[in-house]
Amino acid sequence: MTAPRSSDETGPARRAWRWSDGFAAGGAPRQLDVIAVGAHPDDVEIGCGGTLALLAAQGFSVGIVDFTDGEPTPRSSGPEQRLAEAAAAARVLGAVHREHLGFPNRRLFDCFEARVALATVFRRHRPGLVLGIAAKTPLASPDHAEAVALTEAAVFYSRLTKWDDLFPGLPVHTVPQLLGYFLFAGIPEAPPGQWPIVVDIAGHLETKLRAIGCYESQFPAQKAHVFPRVRAMAETAGVMAGCAAGEVLVGCRMPCTTEPMRLLFPGE
Repeated sequence: MTAPRSSDETGPARRAWRWSDGFAAGGAPRQLDVIAVGAHPDDVEIGCGGTLALLAAQGFSVGIVDFTDGEPTPRSSGPEQRLAEAAAAARVLGAVHREHLGFPNRRLFDCFEARVALATVFRRHRPGLVLGIAAKTPLASPDHAEAVALTEAAVFYSRLTKWDDLFPGLPVHTVPQLLGYFLFAGIPEAPPGQWPIVVDIAGHLETKLRAIGCYESQFPAQKAHVFPRVRAMAETAGVMAGCAAGEVLVGCRMPCTTEPMRLLFPGE
């Protein structure tokens, strides 16, 4: 795995960052099966870290994209610490790629530049599944609500043809599946027009908690209550779905299967 490195290729107005365990043959960007998108480092760990750990353990290539570096925050020494924490958390989850797009924390807005930046990532890495924030978080960062709109727009932009001036050298890519995950908001409830699915993360809940724990600047001893809350939410979702621990995801399509018995009786 390579050390974190800076990149100015996204323009002089912002400074992006990437960490990866390597690239495909010939130096081309590796294709990713799954990309999880957050407004800040720690969003995906809290919302869908168990799902990412499960997918990585199953052999899928997992990547993470953060719109911002999450700074400033009260207890962090600055962006370098936060990015080191993000790289450590990615390794814990088994992710092979992580980057942040260089947009400013607290000032993230649904704008054209941010839509194109994320759509560029989708075209470059060609994921089959994108996981994004499902809903705004009342009394918490408004960046989360902006990330909802940005992720949906980027999925759309990624598949549009006749836009080579914005995406030079990157062919169109249609993302087959977009699912949303939830941050701290009690028991998640699917927004209108979305359908829930619970991922059984019982075997990966401890990994999720370890990944969140990598953010020592965000979750020091004074905020130790966060960890039992995350565990309780996972266990509650599990009770509702019939497993020991779960993560609730939502999508705009009803779940569909040709194997209902395997869906109802997994592992049998």
